[in-house]
Amino acid sequence: MVGFLSILAVGFFLGMRHATDPDHVIAVTTIVSNQRNSLRSALIGAFWGVGHTLTIFVVGAGIILFNLVIPVRLGLSMELSVAVMLIILGLMNIGGFLRSTPGGEIQNDHEEKVIHAHPHSHGDFVHHHAHIHQHEGHSHAADNAPVAWMDHLFKRNSLYQYLRPFVVGVVHGLAGSAAVALLVLTTIRNVHWAIAYLLVFGVGTIAGMMLITMSIASAFNMVGKGRQKFSRRLALASGVLSLGFGVFVAYQICFVNGLFTTHAQWIPR
Repeated sequence: MVGFLSILAVGFFLGMRHATDPDHVIAVTTIVSNQRNSLRSALIGAFWGVGHTLTIFVVGAGIILFNLVIPVRLGLSMELSVAVMLIILGLMNIGGFLRSTPGGEIQNDHEEKVIHAHPHSHGDFVHHHAHIHQHEGHSHAADNAPVAWMDHLFKRNSLYQYLRPFVVGVVHGLAGSAAVALLVLTTIRNVHWAIAYLLVFGVGTIAGMMLITMSIASAFNMVGKGRQKFSRRLALASGVLSLGFGVFVAYQICFVNGLFTTHAQWIPR
């Protein structure tokens, strides 16, 4: 019993440490940078952790129970999916920042139009977008907001806001599940204990990611009145970091580790 409890304790704390991996932190930062509520930020971290745990448990259990072997190029491809996801998240944040940058004045033959941007709040989620003011009225309708059609589609249910971190967690789980399962295979001989280790590892990852996302939201609260400007700048910084890190990881996988060469090398980690 003592050995079993020790395995669970190690799995939990390793799961919390696993949540602090650079690619994990960068990915959730790009997602939570526009979120200003600590509780909802914690839920974003929890959904990321649930997606991550789901993939690790399914793939890891398959390796443990059926002795599945992941080919080298498949393993590299799963890690490449994380790099692609980081690039996409980075581009989304950079694009959102560029769209929110105030524009100048546009003249035409008939009238003057002023383009500018300001933040909008949908529940506790804040986003920015540009719109045009004309002399005769406001050209921006509430139903034309980028997320308004989603609000209408989901009947103003904010659950869809957590779908993105869940999907990101699933992708990260694909990249890390082989290493976790192989570690379990080499250290735990009892199948039931090994499965329990995977579950507790996932719980630790969820807890660790919740702490990380809450810490990011707390940083927003400390900024006070300048939170909107800080949020936009952080979104840009996290987007650039995510894009750069994603490109670096993709280069390492494709050329250094040889995914696109004749000598592919993959060490699960």
